[in-house]
Amino acid sequence: MKGWHQGRIGVLNRRVVSYLYYSLALALSLASSATLAECLNIQVDADLTSHYSNSWGIDHRNTRYQPTSSLNTKNVARLKLKWAYGLSDVTPRSFPLVTKDTIFIGDSNHGLVALERETGCERWVYEHDGLVTSAIIPGNIEHSGAEDQPILVFADRFSGVYAVDAQTGQLVWHITLEDHLVPLYSGTPLVTDDTVFIPVSSMEVGLSINPFYGCCTTSGGMAAYDIKTGKKRWYLPTIEASAKITGTHFGFVEEWGPSGAPVWGAPSYDRKRNWLYFGTGQNYTHPTTKTSDAIFAVDAETGDVQWIKQFTANDAFNAGCTLSLNHPNCPDDTGPDVDFGAPTLLARTQGGEDILLAGQKSGHVHAMDPDTGQVRWSKKLGRGGIIGGVHWGLAVNEASGTVFVPINDRSAMNYPSPGTPTPGLYALDIQTGEQLWQFSRESRCDEEECMYGLSSAITATNDIVITGSMDGYLEIMSSTDGKLLWSYDTWKTYNSTNGVEVEGGSLDTHGPMVADDLVMVSSGYRYISNQRGGNAFLVFQVAPLND
Repeated sequence: MKGWHQGRIGVLNRRVVSYLYYSLALALSLASSATLAECLNIQVDADLTSHYSNSWGIDHRNTRYQPTSSLNTKNVARLKLKWAYGLSDVTPRSFPLVTKDTIFIGDSNHGLVALERETGCERWVYEHDGLVTSAIIPGNIEHSGAEDQPILVFADRFSGVYAVDAQTGQLVWHITLEDHLVPLYSGTPLVTDDTVFIPVSSMEVGLSINPFYGCCTTSGGMAAYDIKTGKKRWYLPTIEASAKITGTHFGFVEEWGPSGAPVWGAPSYDRKRNWLYFGTGQNYTHPTTKTSDAIFAVDAETGDVQWIKQFTANDAFNAGCTLSLNHPNCPDDTGPDVDFGAPTLLARTQGGEDILLAGQKSGHVHAMDPDTGQVRWSKKLGRGGIIGGVHWGLAVNEASGTVFVPINDRSAMNYPSPGTPTPGLYALDIQTGEQLWQFSRESRCDEEECMYGLSSAITATNDIVITGSMDGYLEIMSSTDGKLLWSYDTWKTYNSTNGVEVEGGSLDTHGPMVADDLVMVSSGYRYISNQRGGNAFLVFQVAPLND
């Protein structure tokens, strides 16, 4: 167990290194060195009385709308870089949690880091040698006759879900799913009262690249655990039938199915119905099932399925297909790989009616009745592809009755993406699906690394929408008409608060976070396709009028 004492030692060691760096580099970078010296006197304790989000989607319904923000069309032009923190990985995949004085961010192969909000200096580090790939989620453990214990929950892509004491950085519990042979924890857990819900996908989608691997026997799922003990309450696989041998290749490598239907994204929670909603991905092999590329509604207490609505049938695909459609593990009659990677979003219309929204990698947005799954409208905005279409997530402004849809439409890994790409940000009427406006622009250059597209999730607040593009620009548009109000090129080097060499890159995955007059984003993503890596965690603040 890596607890507070080990984490504290790690912090002290890092501060010693930072101080040595300061001494050696004084002649070269006086301003940066002064910042390092200031970080030696930072208090450990954080103010945990309130948070600016309680889920990946800002709220449990995944609206990605920040109500606690002063940013608007009149002041965003005054946003300036406040500070930059150097991450340890060039493909950061964590989404920050913000309090009044602290920003918690996951840093792969370093740990969970508590940063002082004003300076970007480290309060403490929970050291973790793994890939922190989720949002940082607040929770609370009630203790009879004692003070409640605030915790922070995050997922490691390969090793499971962790809860850490929010004040000390000490490990509380660690969950690994016993119901799955090779689980992949890509989606952010959801915490509601005394339960932690964990979306589950499968490593087999990648293991299939090996032609001698017998693909595939596992499916995705959703699990519920007790927040206090870390004990399982229920587990729901997305495919009920057990996989069976369907053939062989090379004379001895067994082929299996059905498989797949992973759950990539955080579920949305309907407190009124006490239901969860989540989407699934494609099948990895044939035979395909009616639960792939589908939306699930599940009772949060029991895990019982309330309804399932499939949108793309017979979609069989795995990573072997990205090497060659003739790869022995690539299914015959290969599908388009247009799963629901983005989390579902439970919205309310201006008339107060609930409506369930889901963005698909096909380039579609679907609106459903939350009680039945019946489709109210569907709108196709992009050609789609294996990284979108809609890749990471939507946002809404319920007051204006608008859903905002980022479309990527970039091809990747030489996999076919037929049709003309139409990347950009689209605004639709929540009630009808009518398109209200569209924003798009030219790419920074013609090379694949700098092609424009919106893969990452977006965030809305007041009368603006904030996006991050594949070619490295953080941009803010008016939510009324899509007019570009502010743009910042993150492809540059930065002085950092922790003395680490910092460079920006592609903006992808969880996208920007907003709190008060701050905008936060991780810049860099070297993963699928030719994208520019980077290790910059950037914080922007609105400058005073007289600045």
